[in-house]
Amino acid sequence: MLSKMVPVPCIKVADLGCATGPNTFFPTCEIVDIVTRICQEAHCESPELQVFLNDLPQNDFNTVFKSVPSFNGRPCFIAGVAGSFYQRIFPTNSIHFVHSSYSLHWLSKVPGEVENKRNVYIAKSNPPNVSKAYFEQFRNDFSSFLRFRSEEMITGGRMLLTFVGRSITDPTSKDCCAIWGLFTKSLLDLMAEGLVCESDVDSFNVPYYHPCKEEVRKIIETEGSFALNELETFKMNWDFEDDICNENFVFENSKSGRNVANCIRAIAESLIVSHFGDTIKICSTCG
Repeated sequence: MLSKMVPVPCIKVADLGCATGPNTFFPTCEIVDIVTRICQEAHCESPELQVFLNDLPQNDFNTVFKSVPSFNGRPCFIAGVAGSFYQRIFPTNSIHFVHSSYSLHWLSKVPGEVENKRNVYIAKSNPPNVSKAYFEQFRNDFSSFLRFRSEEMITGGRMLLTFVGRSITDPTSKDCCAIWGLFTKSLLDLMAEGLVCESDVDSFNVPYYHPCKEEVRKIIETEGSFALNELETFKMNWDFEDDICNENFVFENSKSGRNVANCIRAIAESLIVSHFGDTIKICSTCG
């Protein structure tokens, strides 16, 4: 992108779905380092960078701003932009580079026509219309995302998008449904113990979709706003310590289970609190 761009005084970068944790500024630091290195190699002055950190309005932006790192004197200006990236969030032709990591598998909403009792996500026990409804919602959301970004980005801008998907075409495969199946069983156990209401469990579904590579490619090509330069998949373990490249790793079932549970908690706790409340109480109508 830099090699084809007429020198500009300021490069504007958008990080969509920035969240709040310690990894919020990893992409920004990487981009600053890359731009600085390329400009040094080209013997030209580094442009200023303006980085827009975007997430939903309920994100803790106060914590984000309190943890802004030092960029070693290199010019980088941080701003927060609250709003859904399934809508317009930037002015026309204003953004040079868009980055989004682990966000686009989240849908704007649960498909409205889905009746998915006793499952929080797509499962083999569902009728086919459930997985179809989830895909249609993802297609509509992702198409909107592409269309709005094309309006906001300059000609010659670039995007790098990373999100959770699946490796095969079957949307009910264990490749993407096993974790949510275990999550469903946990809720059903709580329901059996009278700790949550049956109606609350039946009405809870996650706004989440694992697309396969072919689905992503077709949506991008059909929507038509962007040229696809590269599309690749890679495997990640739910247990961050279970790394096949780590020869010193000793697998422990209990520890691995806690690691996976913590991963699920990190992405699902806010949904659970929003739907069931921040405390589990005995349900009076369920005993």
